[in-house]
This record gives sequence, structure tokens and C-alpha cells, in this order.
Amino acid sequence: MTARAAPDGVSASPGPPTRSVRAVATYAFGALLLRDLHVLTGEKARFLVRTVSQPLLLVFVFTYVFPAIGQGFDPTGGRSFTEVLVPGVLAITVMIKGIQAVALPLVQEFGYTREIDDRVMAPLPVWAVALEKIVAGAAQGLLGAVVVFPIVWLVPAQPPDLAVSWGALVAVCLLGPVVASAFGLVLGTYFEPDTVPLMFSVIILPLTFLGATYYSWTDLGPIPWLQAATLANPLVYISEGFRLALTPQLPHMRTGVVFSALVILVAVVSYAGVKGFERRVLG
Repeated sequence: MTARAAPDGVSASPGPPTRSVRAVATYAFGALLLRDLHVLTGEKARFLVRTVSQPLLLVFVFTYVFPAIGQGFDPTGGRSFTEVLVPGVLAITVMIKGIQAVALPLVQEFGYTREIDDRVMAPLPVWAVALEKIVAGAAQGLLGAVVVFPIVWLVPAQPPDLAVSWGALVAVCLLGPVVASAFGLVLGTYFEPDTVPLMFSVIILPLTFLGATYYSWTDLGPIPWLQAATLANPLVYISEGFRLALTPQLPHMRTGVVFSALVILVAVVSYAGVKGFERRVLG
């Protein structure tokens, strides 16, 4: 069917405006992200309960109850355990929330609901849908840290003496949640949906206890083999990042090592997660 020429003296009306492929993809990416965040706002109560319960118990018992009853618990060599624990609690929150926000929904989306089929029909490459998952999970991890911070500040019997390094804090708040949510994408795509909850017991629990959360990584010096082994734990670098950002007066891993490792982890774990997502969707 050919277009008719406009009569003499009458200007042809312009056709409908067209948007570039990049603009359409950007709009679709934003729509998916807003949809995930909208779901979060509809579950505010559950989000708060899941986010606050564990950090509140940790901080309450170790930094309020123990000092109040005179319990002789001092794993820090005379340093304030509150100041040691604060960065660790924030790191645990970022890690667990980032993983939960990505891995657990994938259990349903790849399982009985098959919601993933609707997502990949968006005008986006499959890898961009995976990246949206990482961004949405990172936003929830960061929000979790913001929610928990007042708890670790107000609950302890002895308030922590924080010396905030804002540049380091911004850097770890940007990199840490991305590492956590990308790791959640790896768990959600490389393991079968019915085994993902088991992975929280097999993987997340060891990551938490060996992630320099209740002690500084440098304190593992007397156990050199364990200190070396924990370098494979991504939570170590998030914990040490918060530690050097909030309590730089205490021993911590060198700044260059922490942020170099976080940048490398963002690239490597995100790549692995995206490839796993593509394999599950296209394979």
C-alpha cells in the first residue's frame, strides 16, 4: 500500500512521532524498576519486620543486655564491641536484603507463576532485564541499611563513637548493595528454584559468621589460614568497607584493597549473574 501525495498547496501532516530503540529500552527499564519498588511500598510492614528483627536482636543482646548485666564478653581486646559490631550489622543487612530481594522472587518467577515470561517480553535485551533485577535488589539492600542505622545508633548502652568518612561511606553504599544483589542473582539462576531456600542455610549462614561482621578481618591474624580463606567471602569487603567508613580509628583492611575488591566483585558477580539469567531464560 503506497502513501498518497498531499494535494497542491496542502502540507503533508507529519506521521506519528517515533522513539529510538534506546529511548524505548530506557523507558521499559525504568518501568520494570518502578514496578519492583512499587511492590516493595505495598509490603512496608513485612519489609520492616524482615529487615529490623535480626539486627535489633543482635544489637540489643550484645551491646545493651550484656553490658547491663556485667557479662564479660570482650572479643575485641579492650575496644568497644559496639563500634566493632555497627559496621558488621550494616553489612549483614545489606547482604541479606540484597540477596533476598533477588533470589527469592526468582524462585516464583522461574517456578509456578512463570512471571519471568512476562518480564522478558518487555522491549529490552534479556541481559538488561537481569541488570534491572540487580539494581532493584541493590536499592532494597541500601534501604535496609538506612532503616537499620538508627537501631545501631540508639539501642546500645554505650553509643558508638563514629568518625564518618563520607567518601568511603558513599562508595561502600553504592558498591556493597550491588555485590549483594548480584550474588542473589547468581543464587537464583544457578540453583534450581526448590533448592534456593536451602542455599540460605548452606551458603548465607557461613558467609555471615565468617564475613568479618563480629570482628575485624585483621583480628584473624592469629589464624592465618582462616584469614586467607575468608578473602573469598564478599561480605568481608562490605563489612570492612563500612568499618573504615564509620570507625576508621579501629583496625581494618586497607582502603585500596577493600574498594578494589568491591569493584572487581561488582564486575565478576554481575557478569556471572547475568549469564546465569540468560541461560535460564533462553536455554
